[in-house]
Amino acid sequence: MIQKIFRSVFLAMLLVLATSILLFVNVLYNHFSGIQKLQLREQANLISLGVADLGLEYLQNLESTSYRITWIDTDGSILFDNRHDSMTMENHLDREEVRRAVTLGHGESNRYSKTLMEKYFYYAKRQPDRTVIRLSQAQGSTLSLLLQMQQPLFIVFGLSAILALVLAYRISGSVVKPLNMLNLDDPLSNRGYDEISPLLHRINNQQLEIQRHRNELRQKQLEFEAVTDRLREGLILLNEKQIILSINRSALRILDTTVESIGHELQRVNRHLVFSNLLLQSGDEKYRTEQMQINGKEYLVSANPIVEQGHFFGTVLLLQDSQEKAEAEQLRREFTANVSHELKTPLHAISGYSELLSNSMVKSEDIPLFSQRIYNEAQRLIHLVESIIKLSRLDEGQSDLQREDVDLFALSKSVLDAIEPKAASADISLRLQGDSARIFGYPHLLYEIIYNLCDNAIKYNKDHGYVIVEIKNQEQNVLLTVFDSGIGIIEEDQARVFERFYRVDKSHSKKIGGSGLGLSIVKHAAKLHNAKIELHSKLGEGTTISVLFPK
Repeated sequence: MIQKIFRSVFLAMLLVLATSILLFVNVLYNHFSGIQKLQLREQANLISLGVADLGLEYLQNLESTSYRITWIDTDGSILFDNRHDSMTMENHLDREEVRRAVTLGHGESNRYSKTLMEKYFYYAKRQPDRTVIRLSQAQGSTLSLLLQMQQPLFIVFGLSAILALVLAYRISGSVVKPLNMLNLDDPLSNRGYDEISPLLHRINNQQLEIQRHRNELRQKQLEFEAVTDRLREGLILLNEKQIILSINRSALRILDTTVESIGHELQRVNRHLVFSNLLLQSGDEKYRTEQMQINGKEYLVSANPIVEQGHFFGTVLLLQDSQEKAEAEQLRREFTANVSHELKTPLHAISGYSELLSNSMVKSEDIPLFSQRIYNEAQRLIHLVESIIKLSRLDEGQSDLQREDVDLFALSKSVLDAIEPKAASADISLRLQGDSARIFGYPHLLYEIIYNLCDNAIKYNKDHGYVIVEIKNQEQNVLLTVFDSGIGIIEEDQARVFERFYRVDKSHSKKIGGSGLGLSIVKHAAKLHNAKIELHSKLGEGTTISVLFPK
């Protein structure tokens, strides 16, 4: 106990010390970063004035080792750079700070180099002739600042650690001393910490406590049996002597036995050779599986040894219907084939366009067109991969997410605000109606549901169409409905639109960049919220999708 108290106090002190040092370094880093940015702006303004007066001659005569200076023409080409050959540099018109400077008159951005562990500050200013002067300067990361200060930090940390050791030792000793002097023969006669009074009373009433624990264990046993009896798989729990401790209903049915088998060896209940082989090898602490046939059906039997601190306590046997596993494997193969097919199309397109460009087989006036096609296919590929990742995380249950109280109306408004530019470019009007309605769920997944429904409604809409999102607060549920005036879905396709990679109009989907995964994400995210989905659509008249969330 002394060691635990000592470690806890000592580690707490070290944690406070380390946190304080990190906070100090972070504040110091942010302070100097602000100063550096201000100096960069001032230098850029001065150089801008010089260039406005003297042009390229001013930059050529300017000696600066602290800053990288780049003069960018109106078309994005490089007129001058004091660090690199301007003739070999790529077009800079797509850089964030340059775009802002062209639009707003000035712009700045930060970029981080993982290899050099440095952050680069960029500041760009538009000239009167619409060209852009850009200055950049490198600054070490927080880690590099820590490395520069490592010697004084190590000294401070070492002295503080010694002080923490002394204090932790004295505190732990003073805390434990009264406990070592307790009279356990008469617990209530002890005078010490008020905090241990409940412990002394529990010792005095030990028999009652033991009985209470027995009742709790019985209750947990009943709960365990209630859960395992509802499993579709057969579950058998054996001790180290291969005696059955627990067997659920499915296992009783599969082995054609009764609950009287509990307390007997498994070999007396069923003498199948597979059980003998698995149990003979259970002592090597390895998870094993074998196929076996019982009553004309194939089962996959898994044996998982129970080992704690090197001691073997028993084995858990799980009997699974092989047909169900085969169906799951078939679904996995179909999914893999679909993913391969969907990825192959944009990759072939990118490869083909790139090969034409690299072999100079494209007219100079067609290069922008080919570049745009490569970009479009790459974006389609990125969107497809992101959608597959989302589906994979949903299949795994999104265990890293936390449920929160979410206002579905406010969340819908944020989705419509985010997707408004896309709707405007397609000449689609958006409208939100209803009232505030709160549910307990995963905010990120709820956002994905609303976004994908609205995104599909925009993609498959008509010219001058509309999309309406409605939130209804019901007594026990919250109803999310998305209406659109789109092209609609024929009746025979409506049952399959939530399947992965299924697209009603593949040519139209490819044209607009559809991956066939949006509604699959909606389906899986709704399932995690125990929500029900309904779809109503008529060809040429639009589609309505409703998601009913239980409160």
